[in-house]
Amino acid sequence: MQQMATGQTREMDWKSAVAHFQKSSRWRAGWQSINTLVPYAALWALMYWSISVSWWLTIPLAILAGGFLIRVFIIFHDCGHGSFFPSQRANNVLGFLTGVLTWSPYSQWRAEHAAHHATSGDLDRRGVGDIWTLTVEEYLALPRRKRLAYRLARQPALLFLFAPLFTFFIKHRFVRAGASERERRSVFWTNVAVLAMAVGLSCVFGLKAFCIIQLVILAVAGGVGFWLFYVQHQFEGVYWERRQDWDFTTAALQGSSFYKLPKVLQWFSGNIGFHHVHHLSSRIPNYNLERCHQAHPLFSSVKAVTLLASFKSFTFRLWDEQRRELVGFGHLKTLRRTGQGAGPV
Repeated sequence: MQQMATGQTREMDWKSAVAHFQKSSRWRAGWQSINTLVPYAALWALMYWSISVSWWLTIPLAILAGGFLIRVFIIFHDCGHGSFFPSQRANNVLGFLTGVLTWSPYSQWRAEHAAHHATSGDLDRRGVGDIWTLTVEEYLALPRRKRLAYRLARQPALLFLFAPLFTFFIKHRFVRAGASERERRSVFWTNVAVLAMAVGLSCVFGLKAFCIIQLVILAVAGGVGFWLFYVQHQFEGVYWERRQDWDFTTAALQGSSFYKLPKVLQWFSGNIGFHHVHHLSSRIPNYNLERCHQAHPLFSSVKAVTLLASFKSFTFRLWDEQRRELVGFGHLKTLRRTGQGAGPV
């Protein structure tokens, strides 16, 4: 009974801490839309001009446009949570439009992402809207062929280059299993709009030039976006638990990172580094996340992951339930030497 009361007190504590910051602002949302979408459009105009000058000028502009597309995706993301504008209709309209720019079907992505928020850090509910992560025991139980597939899936080149391109160019073009009628319509109309955008820009830039530019932009935005998502849930000290012991508040504060980025990177990533706050309340728009983090002592105990420290996440591959920590594949050799693992690693 005392433990239940403590849990209720803790929940009331964080709900009161975030309540003020859940209020969306038309002014802040409008200004962020302008300072993101206008420069993104301007960069496309500059790239059109630069093609006649030199591709050595076009490619850097495309890379910068990729940075702005990350920020576009954060707007898309907030619209999906219904937090960007006070009006749900405005969120849905802008969400669809930014979804076309990011090649992402708004309603389908929103449903998958909601599942991620509801299950993040739960070992028994993995597989929707997250990065494929196995426990040591699950990996050791796999046949050799599937172990190889998992190792390939966790390789940085595949995870942060090919996987994003596959996701945005191919996976998002199809309806997921069990999708609702709204999700099906979202995929269909997004595909129509993406095709129209691609045909229109190909007529302006030329097919080859458009394909190269769009590929560079999505490679940059997708690669960085996947990295951000990866670090947000794959870091030293992260929380994972079986469903019967899983706790929403702990999963938010300990299972989602406080990724402390330099200010310029924080701006391009739309404050998403304050991911612990976001998972505690997805109703907080990105432009309020930092202020919420700074306003309450509840968040002062959350350990920051710095840009330099985050590179250690490259080494994490599996969750060790016995040690309650993420480990690399090298850990399997230790288990084999001590007789705790079997077969090839």
